[in-house]
Amino acid sequence: MWAWVRDKFLHERAGSSREASMSEPVWLVVGLGNPGPSYAGNRHNVGYLVNEELASRVGSAFRPHKTGRADVVEGRLGGPGGPRVVLARGRCYMNESGGPASALAKFYKVPVERVVAIHDELDIPFDTLRLKLGGGDNGHNGLRSLRGSLGSGDFYRVRVGIGRPPGRQSPADFVLSDYSAAERKILPFQVDRAADAVECLLAEGLDATQSRFNS
Repeated sequence: MWAWVRDKFLHERAGSSREASMSEPVWLVVGLGNPGPSYAGNRHNVGYLVNEELASRVGSAFRPHKTGRADVVEGRLGGPGGPRVVLARGRCYMNESGGPASALAKFYKVPVERVVAIHDELDIPFDTLRLKLGGGDNGHNGLRSLRGSLGSGDFYRVRVGIGRPPGRQSPADFVLSDYSAAERKILPFQVDRAADAVECLLAEGLDATQSRFNS
């Protein structure tokens, strides 16, 4: 008798916890990049690198999502009680990033003001980081695609600096080239700091995060 009552109570409590979790607002964190090993070391793929670091902090591996064209990790940042997140990376090229992100936003019922894009930024020096809310795409194909598919540019941006190309190298070639040997020594620290900034943004808001991380 008492075992039956106990089991019923535990089942109801678990159900209530699941319902509360499902009703809790969720953040969609999109790491911008290009899929495949040939792009893995490119400057354009730093958004992927930061999301991989965040996935390791959540303790999960990316898996294909049923909406198609995206891999995701679901969980909480900062441990139990932390903000609910869906970490996403497209399985399509950078200039098509918006389609998978929009499909995920609709699936998880995430409004644009709870979307975070992590991307490379030419106008910020390497090993520098800045965050902001809204703005244009500044020629970035991934941001342009996101703005078009989400119907708004009013999402958060974690802008990871890669600096301007040296000499006369075109920006298009520069972003699709690998980090230099010297940069690769510093890159893990930059990626780790960007992941810290995402955690801070979700937990403490933009003003506190800008004060701490905008360098």
